[in-house]
Amino acid sequence: MDSFLNQEVVVDVEAVYVYAGTLAEVSDKTITLVNADVHDLRDSETTRERYVLDTKLHGVRANREKVFISRAQVVSVSLVQDILS
Repeated sequence: MDSFLNQEVVVDVEAVYVYAGTLAEVSDKTITLVNADVHDLRDSETTRERYVLDTKLHGVRANREKVFISRAQVVSVSLVQDILS
């Protein structure tokens, strides 16, 4: 994941959240995003896939300055530029 540092990423987790933002740091226990969007899928009818595609099309809509995500919950990390539309 170090090759993704300072680039915009989407982080899928086991919970009903999707995170998008700039990858600032990776440690043994957490992933840190800055200028991040924390999206709760329960708050809208948008699917995870639609949210990810919208992020690629419209950019990250930051609602947090900094977010720490537990690595134990992470399913995948992708560069926004690598999302296929």
